[in-house]
Amino acid sequence: MSVRVLIAEDVSMLRGALVALLEMEWDLEVVAAVGRGDTIVPTALRTQPDVAVIDISLPGIDGLSAATELHRELPSCRTIMLTGLSRPGTLRRALEARVSGFLLKDSEPHRLANAVRAVAAGQRAIDPELALSAWDVQDTPLTRRELEVLRLAAQGAEAEEIAGRLYLSKGTVRNYLTSIVTKLNARNRVDAIRIAEQAGWIP
Repeated sequence: MSVRVLIAEDVSMLRGALVALLEMEWDLEVVAAVGRGDTIVPTALRTQPDVAVIDISLPGIDGLSAATELHRELPSCRTIMLTGLSRPGTLRRALEARVSGFLLKDSEPHRLANAVRAVAAGQRAIDPELALSAWDVQDTPLTRRELEVLRLAAQGAEAEEIAGRLYLSKGTVRNYLTSIVTKLNARNRVDAIRIAEQAGWIP
């Protein structure tokens, strides 16, 4: 019986390449390919994949948030996260999101197919470079709510939009942003986003 795979990648050329790569394997079947994070769960519920291969940076919602939601809605589906950067902290966040595999996008092609087979069998598949980077990670000084606010700010949302999406007042959002800048010893909001992204605290 073949392993059913869902692919989530926003770059259409790369998405097509991933589909072609996995379809070459006799025991793997790509049942869906999507380009947005917010379409992963409804598509997975419809197609029932065994493994979802998800890019960490997606429009709609980011890959790790989608993986968390997918684990909640379809726990039988295991996930592999793809990232273009080896940032400290991303692996820890992926494990917290119940991700079973974590690979760099420039990994050898056979590694992805082997990772799909491994996680489908209940194992983990972690890129060695990413595993080493996890040793260097520092715990974030930000609260979970501050990370949510900063993640939306990094996506370009202004205080009013963040307030609406998180059911907060604009004043509370501004207070969170001020606290974030202070805690990270950043010059401003943009600098705080840069610091958090480099540390792997937000995608």
